[in-house]
Amino acid sequence: MPKRNLGSSSRLTVPGCKIGKRSESDLLSTYFDTRKHKLKRRGLLLRVRQADGKHVQTIKKTSGAQFGRGEWETEIGGRTPDLGEANGTPLERLASNKLRRKLKPIFETSVHRITLPVRTRRSELELAIDHGKITAAGRTSRIEEVELELKKGPARDLFRVAKALERKLAAELCLRAKADVGYDLVNGKRAQAVFAEPIELNKRMSAIEGFQVIARSALRHFSGNADAVRKLDPEGVHQMRVGLRRLRAAISLFSQALAAAKTAEIKAELRWLTSELAHARELHVFLEEKIGPVAREITPRRGGKAIAKQFADKRAEALERARKAVDSPRCRALLVDVLEWIEAQPGRTDTANTELGEFAGKLLDRRIRKAQRDAGKLQEMTAPERHKFRIRMKKLRYAAEFFESLFRSKRERKALARLSKHAKKIQDALGSLNDFIADRKLAADAALQAPPQNRRARAFVSGIIVGREDEQARPLMKAAARELRALRHLSALG
Repeated sequence: MPKRNLGSSSRLTVPGCKIGKRSESDLLSTYFDTRKHKLKRRGLLLRVRQADGKHVQTIKKTSGAQFGRGEWETEIGGRTPDLGEANGTPLERLASNKLRRKLKPIFETSVHRITLPVRTRRSELELAIDHGKITAAGRTSRIEEVELELKKGPARDLFRVAKALERKLAAELCLRAKADVGYDLVNGKRAQAVFAEPIELNKRMSAIEGFQVIARSALRHFSGNADAVRKLDPEGVHQMRVGLRRLRAAISLFSQALAAAKTAEIKAELRWLTSELAHARELHVFLEEKIGPVAREITPRRGGKAIAKQFADKRAEALERARKAVDSPRCRALLVDVLEWIEAQPGRTDTANTELGEFAGKLLDRRIRKAQRDAGKLQEMTAPERHKFRIRMKKLRYAAEFFESLFRSKRERKALARLSKHAKKIQDALGSLNDFIADRKLAADAALQAPPQNRRARAFVSGIIVGREDEQARPLMKAAARELRALRHLSALG
């Protein structure tokens, strides 16, 4: 839970909790990897920490399969890693002499930690407050974090204390570790957009366990873009929206397995945040893909420059609205609520305990068949009906991405790749048609709201934009219909 100014948070009080005696320590941690970051690519982390005259080696598995991380700690004799202590850890199969020669320090963290024991009636927790910095490749980033660990007791107490800290400190849940920031510094990235991570599933998982893995990944995806949105980065806004859509799609795909309790409330809050980001994304695409090319091509340029300036200003306002939403108490509360809802998800017993392989096969088969039945109706669909159909195709594509790791045979992989390709092309074509409707309104408003001296010029540019989109609409409909016909011949997965 990072917070921009922890101040005197070491003297915390939390309702219903007893805070014990504080202890303090200085921690110097060095993270090791190869030049090409082989460990990171394998979902592993190797760290040596110096504290109180001791050296402790930590190996972590950083994949998103569980809340928290698999962790193995061993006291070693010096500052450099001892791969002989990797036995019984995920690093064991990589721990060769070749790897030992290639390992080098990648980045370093220097932290002053205040540790406070926290007790409730049923639970024991540990609160750590970190102040310090990360140093990598001559770059630094400040560390100001609160970490909360459940030592004993029910998870609901952990979330109760986390919510109290969020409100008291205006602290924001962060699912990115210090190591993620360190690697970003190594690569010269600061507050850049975060993209979706690969999802690893197992066919023998239950459906509800599969949902939790997917949902955690989507939560990391959208929450990880908060800093990029604060920097008013349009790509950060886009990736946050994609992460939100992926989580909402997962909720829809697994709806038969999810318990109803609190699900409607979570969905409503996710829709709220999505809507707060939507206008910034729409304006950015309209400005970059529609207005920009026209403004550069036409003469006289006065109308193009005027309308480009108008929409650049509108985009700036929309990006500021997105930033305010991400910085709001409502968004901070949402992050903790979503994580608690994912972890506490009991599921519906009739479907939740189904093996994930069976659940995924049936779900994909059912949705492919429905898309095939709807394929012949595309030309007769109204704009709202096409929009709903596009959303169904988007969910089908997300399902193919979510479940990719479950299908191992060459035939299955080939079928899944075809499904994803056709679904994306249909979604893109129908999405462009849907955008045309919104673009026409934006173009018309730009002309009507223009000051008198620019009205004719802006109306001219708006007319060109609408005319070009009319020309593009017919081939897009044909492309969507062609992809739907291809979808009819797709073998079901299952």
